[in-house]
Amino acid sequence: MTREDILDLFAERGVKVTPQRLEVAAILLEKPQHLSADQIIDRLRGSGSRVSKATVYNTLNLFGERGIAREVKVDPIRRIYDSTRGHHYHFFNVDTGELQDIPADDLELGRQPDLPEGTEPLGVDIVIRVKNRRN
Repeated sequence: MTREDILDLFAERGVKVTPQRLEVAAILLEKPQHLSADQIIDRLRGSGSRVSKATVYNTLNLFGERGIAREVKVDPIRRIYDSTRGHHYHFFNVDTGELQDIPADDLELGRQPDLPEGTEPLGVDIVIRVKNRRN
């Protein structure tokens, strides 16, 4: 995404523009990818940025809330941020830590349960955990 694309996305999603948010977005949204907060922080540090760790975490939380990035919880403590916002699922390799997209059309879901009264669907998140085959 270009800077203009990011600014348009911020405006569309009601995100106030700050230099720090622009730096985080430029890294995360540069291409379809899956990055942890620590990977983003490492890239920021590598570019000479002085954005604080707390600011990165707060920004990623905001991006998740506003639909700018998708937060994928791969285990109770690890979160990966996905720059692909369209509907899809994931494979998570527990040996390598790699998250890989599964196009929504490649997974067929059967009958879904009736929703609790007074609720509406928000989405379905599926992470299929895999490991490397041992010979």
